Amino acid sequence: YVLFGLMLGGAVIYWFSGASMQAVSTGAYRAVNYIKEHIKLDTNKAASIEDSKSVVKICTIYAQKGMLNIFIVIFSFACFDANLFASYLISIAIFGLYQALYMANAGGAWDNAKKVVEVDLHEKGSALHDAAVVGDTVGDPYKDTSSVALNPIIKFTTLFGLLAVEMAVAAPRCISLGLGIVFFLIGLVFVWRSFYR
Repeated sequence: YVLFGLMLGGAVIYWFSGASMQAVSTGAYRAVNYIKEHIKLDTNKAASIEDSKSVVKICTIYAQKGMLNIFIVIFSFACFDANLFASYLISIAIFGLYQALYMANAGGAWDNAKKVVEVDLHEKGSALHDAAVVGDTVGDPYKDTSSVALNPIIKFTTLFGLLAVEMAVAAPRCISLGLGIVFFLIGLVFVWRSFYR
């Protein structure tokens, strides 16, 4: 149970990193479509405050949908076994720390690489600049969204997970195991949706 909990914690961190990146990409795509349809960028007039709020709302909705996934998974693992969940919490903290550091640094490196190509090398419009823009497109959600979101995920997992495991231990074993299976199946649906819907 302890080894399995350690593997689950690492897997959830990497899945959540990917799911949050996907949520950001989807939100940005929908926001760009909204801008194309509702805001005239070819005029000198700036976008209205209402239009700006609509764009921010679109991005926020998709970011929140991406964050909902993790809470279902928390309750499923808490219901199975207390030892499994304790090692899961330890693993989430360790993997989450190093994953957040990696994503923040890698995203910053990609962002800085684009600036070097544009400012120092004066290669704007070249194939090198195109490659730097692609790297920065990945780097921005890395450093601005996914890495930053891992800290609250670790905190919320610990807080709500400890409450959930306490309730699971107090409940009859058949009920807690049944709830764990139901939450796990719901979590698998969210995993599938986070990448394919």
